[in-house]
Amino acid sequence: MAKKNKPKTLDNEDDGGAEEEEPDFSDPEDFVEEITEEELLGDLLRQKPKETDGVESVIIVDGVPSVGAERLEKLKNVVRKIFKEYGTLLNEFYPMNEEGKTKGYIFLEFKDRAAAEEAVRQRNNYKLDKQHTFLCNLFTDFDKYENIPDEFVAPTPQPYKDLGNMSFYLLDENCFDQFSIICDGGTTTAIYLNSVPEAVEIAKRERWTETYVRWSPRGTYLATFHGKGIALWGGEEFHQVQKYSHLGVQFIDFSPCEKYIVTFSQHVDQRSEEPQSIIIWDVRSGQKKRAFNAEKPPVWPVFKWSNDDKYFARIGEDMLSVYETPSFGLLDKKSIKVMGIKDFSWSPTDNILAYWIAEDKDVPAKVSLVSIPSREEIRTKNLFNVADCKMHWQKCGDYLCVKVARYAKAKREKNEVKYSGIYYNFEIFHMREKGIPVDSLEIKESIQAFAWEPVNNKFGIISGEPPSVNVTFFQVNKGQAPSELKKLEKRPCNNLFWSPQGQFVVLAGLRNMSGALEFIDTKDFQVMMSTEHFMATDIEWDPTGRYVASCVSWWGHKVDNAYWLWSFQGKILKRQNVEKLCQLLWRPRPPALITSQDIKDIKKNMKKYAANFEVQDKMRYSKASREIIEKRQKQMSTFTEYRKKMNDMFEEDKENRLRLRDGQDTDTLTSNENDFEEETVEFLVKKDTVIVDE
Repeated sequence: MAKKNKPKTLDNEDDGGAEEEEPDFSDPEDFVEEITEEELLGDLLRQKPKETDGVESVIIVDGVPSVGAERLEKLKNVVRKIFKEYGTLLNEFYPMNEEGKTKGYIFLEFKDRAAAEEAVRQRNNYKLDKQHTFLCNLFTDFDKYENIPDEFVAPTPQPYKDLGNMSFYLLDENCFDQFSIICDGGTTTAIYLNSVPEAVEIAKRERWTETYVRWSPRGTYLATFHGKGIALWGGEEFHQVQKYSHLGVQFIDFSPCEKYIVTFSQHVDQRSEEPQSIIIWDVRSGQKKRAFNAEKPPVWPVFKWSNDDKYFARIGEDMLSVYETPSFGLLDKKSIKVMGIKDFSWSPTDNILAYWIAEDKDVPAKVSLVSIPSREEIRTKNLFNVADCKMHWQKCGDYLCVKVARYAKAKREKNEVKYSGIYYNFEIFHMREKGIPVDSLEIKESIQAFAWEPVNNKFGIISGEPPSVNVTFFQVNKGQAPSELKKLEKRPCNNLFWSPQGQFVVLAGLRNMSGALEFIDTKDFQVMMSTEHFMATDIEWDPTGRYVASCVSWWGHKVDNAYWLWSFQGKILKRQNVEKLCQLLWRPRPPALITSQDIKDIKKNMKKYAANFEVQDKMRYSKASREIIEKRQKQMSTFTEYRKKMNDMFEEDKENRLRLRDGQDTDTLTSNENDFEEETVEFLVKKDTVIVDE
């Protein structure tokens, strides 16, 4: 029997080679390991083979042409081209019949299950030609469908969850709006009712959100951010309505009708079999509808929604992918091939997509309007010498303005065109007119800001460099170029904010400017007020267009954090200092149910209601005085009752007083009667000793 060699140690050398007992590294019998295998070997365990590997990533494609050996390789190349965009094909199997022809179905194995599911979702019912349409299924679905029970078992209905009145904020008799603020450096969130004369606190909570809050587009929900995901709150008590688990979520986006919410997190494991960066959820049920991987670097928002929540789209490499709900699959099972696409935008009122394509050598840039779902190109506009484009839709969808930054040609040198400087063109599409005519407006100065009037045909442009900043207002006309309405020169502003109801606009110098504010009525371009909120960082109109809030955010400046409330005419209503104010957001309102004609009639007959409104306004403004008067009257009433009670007790004790004073009625004595002697009694209350230095 061979003897094992024992390694020498220092101890062996010291004791002359005496053998030591080998150390025992085994754990005690009662030892319990606290560290899990997932923590120690998480990266290796993810690569551990599973029983379902090689099965879950396999799909079966029916409807494949039956071909012989001479055409088999050509068929394989066609199939690979169709399925290659969904992942790497590890294996492919084409069963053959006795005659040496394919049987009309094939097996494809992808790298992982996610790729196989995507291929089935996108390529099922794919039309190869007039006689062949692919039918795609997961291989694992065969076991599922073979084990269907003979008797139908109805699914258990889910109990209805009553969320209460989620639209209570619309029932205020005075139509006061609500707004949220985050203060104390982000630790406190509060909701206020913008009542007169003082705002009323509705809800206030510590650590309600970890970063910021966001209202849903119609104001139904308040979204808060947490390390584990997003929570939605609503109802009169702002109870939790729904939550969505998504670790490290950073951004969210609601669909316009609030049916869906998109969450984004870049702190997820990209090696996971299923996408986890972007998740689309059903708002009401909280169900995960579909997940996507994010681009690097990520661009937000990744998806843009149609006005009715029926479609959402994203840009890929030389393609525009339009998805439909509620299936969340690609529209018509394929993307729109658009070489060189840079950006796109949905109409706010119609299912129309606008996108622009960059120049490529001798091919000009192009702006295209596409109708969805037909994919019909309803209008195009070629552009030259384009550096960049930005698309601005008017809120009513009547107009689309494409701001085009163009290179100014200088001269040609050695067969190359040299450019000098940038100038701007505004291409305005008339969406409601036949043929969608396009007007062009050229501005030679640099552009600071552009904004449409939400409900009419005016727009404003801030151009130039400080201190020579000009604000110009234009009007869009039918059949002719936009006309200039007014030009305000040398204005200290870099932003303009239109009232949600139009007509009124605020010019503001924010962030790196002084905080100058100008309130302008664009009906006659009268400057109603020129004022300043020093170091202002944000301007927020309330949804009715009656009030404006200017804020100095702690995220922008560390001192003088406050919000000021103004009327639409520029009259200061309130200055509220808030410790470390971070954010102020008005709660949105859903679209009005009355028609535009009803609104015109109301404005026309406003004098009939004005007197009543003025009375209500005076009563609200005098509410504080009424409360003081009512409080004093209540105090006087309490004192009167107490005085009467004491007088009654005094009268009841009169007999006792007469008996003690030998029948003498002291209650009726006058100052002239000398039956009693007046005696003054003095006694020492306190004695102080003060030493005066000589």
